[in-house]
Amino acid sequence: MNPESEELYPIAILVDELRHDDVSLRLNAIKRLNTIALALGPQRARDELIPFLDDSIDDEDEVLLALAGELGDFVEYIGGPQYAHILLQPLENLAAVEETVVREKAVESLNKIGLQLSAMQSEQYFVPLVKRLSMGDWFTSRTSATGLYASGYSLVSPAIQEDMRKTYAQLCIDDTPMVRRSAATHLAGLAKKVNKDHLVSDIIPLFNKLSQDEQDSVRLLTVTDLVAIAEELSHEEIRIYVVQSLKAMVSDKSWRVRYMIADNFVKMAKAVGDDITREGLVAAFVRLLKDNEAEVRTAAAGQLIDKESILTQILPCVRDLVTDTSQHVRAALAMQISGLAPILGKEETIEHLLPLFLQLLKDEFPDVRLNIISKLETVNGVIGIELLSQSLLPAIVELAEDKQWRVRLAIIDYIPLLATQLGVEFFDEKLGGLCMSWLSDSVFSIRDAATVNLRKLTEVFGVEWAKQTIIPRVLAMGTHPNYLYRMTTIFAITAMASAVTPEVIRDYILPTVTNLVTDPIPNIRFNVAKSIEALIPVLMLNVDTQPLVDQQLRPALAKLNEDSDNDVRFYSHKALLTVQ
Repeated sequence: MNPESEELYPIAILVDELRHDDVSLRLNAIKRLNTIALALGPQRARDELIPFLDDSIDDEDEVLLALAGELGDFVEYIGGPQYAHILLQPLENLAAVEETVVREKAVESLNKIGLQLSAMQSEQYFVPLVKRLSMGDWFTSRTSATGLYASGYSLVSPAIQEDMRKTYAQLCIDDTPMVRRSAATHLAGLAKKVNKDHLVSDIIPLFNKLSQDEQDSVRLLTVTDLVAIAEELSHEEIRIYVVQSLKAMVSDKSWRVRYMIADNFVKMAKAVGDDITREGLVAAFVRLLKDNEAEVRTAAAGQLIDKESILTQILPCVRDLVTDTSQHVRAALAMQISGLAPILGKEETIEHLLPLFLQLLKDEFPDVRLNIISKLETVNGVIGIELLSQSLLPAIVELAEDKQWRVRLAIIDYIPLLATQLGVEFFDEKLGGLCMSWLSDSVFSIRDAATVNLRKLTEVFGVEWAKQTIIPRVLAMGTHPNYLYRMTTIFAITAMASAVTPEVIRDYILPTVTNLVTDPIPNIRFNVAKSIEALIPVLMLNVDTQPLVDQQLRPALAKLNEDSDNDVRFYSHKALLTVQ
């Protein structure tokens, strides 16, 4: 191959691969574009590679998606930001294709490149591109255009900015709902870029049109626009331009719009401030809490506002939600109601919230009960563990013995958190026996989670506590006639090995492990081999316990390695490899 043909080789390979029938080969070629560009150098990448790629935009969506992504990070390969505008043409074509994900990726890449353009490049190349897409015959290009206005707006002259605002206004009243949806989606970004005068004179009227669109799929997207607009306005301007729009949305005929308002209510309240929230929005929030659609009530149940409003107007609605006919509404409320405690304070929490907590803890739907348990730490910080335990502990114990094993399993996950809050003495008295009882549960998943729970409790209360409280009871199960108890012992001591000291392993755990080497049940013997494998690294960390590996564990593994059961031999051989 002569030097000239060798110089052309990267493009030749790319041409062949992009024309190959196999999609995977074409996809791999796209993913190697940066390597090919490096081989060509910036000049040839600009002059040959980019034009070739622009002519190749007729492929499977998967290939086009990869190309759209690659081009967004291609500026360095064509010589830097001063040449970045060269990448706009192929991305413009990709932004107009039929497949949505390809267009979205092309818009994302165009915005990346737009950030690297100079003011001159923006005016000469980027803004004309946006205008061409905005005027495109197909809705696909107009949809993509809406996502480009915010990134191109700041760098251009006031005259061009005015033209961009006018063109965006046309997209907001486009005949195609998908274009209007996209305009609503990106209006918030543009609202952050314009100055205050243009926000009031241009953006807010556009918002008003979109928020009254005949399609609820457009209207619901304007909720985030309203939040973005409110964040840019003064309190007085919010009263003039925002409050009425918000109240109208709360009463929207579409539950999906009302749901979006409920789901974004906290953001809205922060944007408008406490005074306006109390004056104009609390009544709207109460209406959402009483909405006839469960999805709206669910979203509203997860939102919080100030103490005075909660006590006077919100709390009566919360009491109704506790007995709501939808289990999903009650579950959402259970997840969020504890967040009211820090707002209300100790006395109000005890008077108003504790009865509701207890009622939710008796709910027939497990998720409701579990959601309350998962948030007890917040309540504990307000009213103290003593009062909390007196009121709620019976319900916790009842859940821990629930007939549905998944409920019991979920409670086990929260036990270490409760242990941290309760303290060692209270825990030993009220919940210690319960934790041990799970080790003999009829469901394996419960027994398995219980062993992990013991390790976590050891980490919370310390090794000395474990030596006195847990370990003797676990090891006693190692001689139980029922093989499931002996199996649980193996699982428990293996799980706890990482949380105890090598000395505890030597004095307490090793005797039980070595005794079970000769257990008549093969499943126990091969789990003994797995346990030994887990214990070896812990013992090797301590100089005093290192000899135990050769003195006790290696002989035990050698014995198991001669076992008649294939699984026992397999796991013992695997463990022996760690001590070679």
